[in-house]
Order: sequence, then structure tokens, then C-alpha cells
Amino acid sequence: MIKIIHKIFNIKDALAHCDIPCGIYTPEQALTAAKTVVKMVEKIQELVPPSPEEFMEGGAPEIKNKAQSLMRYVMVKEQHAELCKKELLILWTDYFKEEHLKMFPDLHQKFWKAAKLCSKNKREVNLEAAQELQKAVGEIAEMFAKAEEKK
Repeated sequence: MIKIIHKIFNIKDALAHCDIPCGIYTPEQALTAAKTVVKMVEKIQELVPPSPEEFMEGGAPEIKNKAQSLMRYVMVKEQHAELCKKELLILWTDYFKEEHLKMFPDLHQKFWKAAKLCSKNKREVNLEAAQELQKAVGEIAEMFAKAEEKK
């Protein structure tokens, strides 16, 4: 009965990244999150720790400001690494389908590697790992664009 209704009304399956079939998918949030991880690692590495003289001369306000900046950079880095992972997992599990494996035989490996890089970037302050994440997400975005072209 349902098949007949589908044929009569030409109903098509809707696919989406949430429980409501909006069909909106994009790698943009993952790309932005990966770029943010890189930027935060750069900012962390650019911070100059307080010198012993600053401690001795009572440079408490400057020391507190540096500590505050460090905490914020680390927090933002970790939040965006988590956001990147979430957005990648949505694309991997909801957007990409079995038929995409024919186009991209390494699809699962690329997503697995990118998700692992997200976790690594949460744990570490490592510019090389951050840049690897950005590159991996860029490759996934390219796969997404090719899949969209085939629609």
C-alpha cells in the first residue's frame, strides 16, 4: 500500500543530518572549526611565558592576562576540535551512503583519520597535527563537493 502511495504522489526519500529531514549538509562548519584549531595552536605557541623577573617585580596583572589568554585559547581549541568531529561524524554517518564508496573507496579511512585527528588536537598543542586536521577536512570537503556534483 505504501509503495503505491509513493508511486502515485511521486514521493522521494528525504535525507538529513537531524531527525527532521531538512536535507541540509555542508562541510563548512567542519572546515571553519579545523581552521580555528590551527589558529588557536598558533596563538598558544606565540604566547611568551612570564619571565622570572616579572614574577619578582610583581607583574601579577600581566601574568594573569597571559594565563587568561592561554586558558581561553586552549578552551576554544578543544571546543572547535570537538565541533569539527561532530560535524564530520554527521557527514560520515548521515550524508555519505554506500553508493559513495564506489566514488571514494577510501571514504571510511579518511573520516576515521580525521576523527582521530580531532581527538589528537583536543589532547595536544601540536601545530603539525592541527594542520593535518585542516588538510584532512579539506579533502573530505572536496569529496563532498564531488558527491554533490553527481546528484
